[in-house]
Amino acid sequence: MEYRRLGRTDLNVSLICLGTMTWGQQNTEADGHAQMDYALDQGINFFDTAELYSIPPRPETQGSTERIIGSWFKARGSRDKVILATKVIGRSDNTWFRDDGSKGELSRAQVEEAVNKSLKRLGTDYIDLYQIHWPDRPMAWGSNPTVFRHQDGPSHPINETVEIMTDLVKAGKIRHFGLSNESAWGTMTFLKHADAKGQARVQSVQNAYSLLNRTYEVALAEVSMRENVSLLAYSPLAQGYLTGKYLDGARPAGARTTLFNRGQRYENPTAEAAIRKYIALAKEFGLDPAQMALAFVNSRPFVGSTIIGATSMEQLKTDVASIDVTITPELEERIDAIHVEHCNPCP
Repeated sequence: MEYRRLGRTDLNVSLICLGTMTWGQQNTEADGHAQMDYALDQGINFFDTAELYSIPPRPETQGSTERIIGSWFKARGSRDKVILATKVIGRSDNTWFRDDGSKGELSRAQVEEAVNKSLKRLGTDYIDLYQIHWPDRPMAWGSNPTVFRHQDGPSHPINETVEIMTDLVKAGKIRHFGLSNESAWGTMTFLKHADAKGQARVQSVQNAYSLLNRTYEVALAEVSMRENVSLLAYSPLAQGYLTGKYLDGARPAGARTTLFNRGQRYENPTAEAAIRKYIALAKEFGLDPAQMALAFVNSRPFVGSTIIGATSMEQLKTDVASIDVTITPELEERIDAIHVEHCNPCP
């Protein structure tokens, strides 16, 4: 396993991060425990979860994934072997996260309630990386959309959020904080306020990044490289679409899109044409399409860790093995040619 430094911290995280959002709906507690056992055995020391999970979000399953991780920590005594990341929701109309039924927002009271509940569910007294799941301010669809439409609405000032996170670090409840589904402007604004007052600095951005969505490269990749803010790439397989399993309208039993019909982001003619070309390219080079897609993300210098989520051990083993796949200059040139032809069909 390869390890990379997380932002400017002293934490070295595995290049593969174990995503957990299916635990509690698609996967049982036993499944989650088995996946964590295997991941740790393979050298994966980085787990990612959220107060929102499991997915899709529902009042009756909210927090279930954190509870499964907590029960594994208790059973295995492995808390000290894991760099643990979780998230607080951004602004939301959902009312089931807070005890008083308030809609979600990044007020101090709500963030403190959220972190305390996560600590309790996880059975730990600290979180290594506490992330803002999505911004408190209104945003266009996608963190870096290819078509921009400005939106206005209520939000808490970013400088106040930096102060809240700094206080959580001082209290020992979190070690570091990061962002998710964030833009270049948002990331730089967080950094500006932190650096001006010597407060807690953003160490990571967890955004979608895959062969079908390379919008991170437009502005945020330079932020990552020059400001040492690691990309934690989620949906590196485009919710499984880059495996080809959904081509021609196929709906495999037990697959996420089959169960929940949440894959619209990846369902358009341009995406399907790109997927077919990437799969054909992988086969031409004698590679598994999923492993090629993951290896491409792994190979980017601005990526701190690639978040993989699997609903079966077979999928997990295939995905972890992507660390043994090399993207040669010739293969990268061919990938880029497809990208130019079918540029970011799924932002």
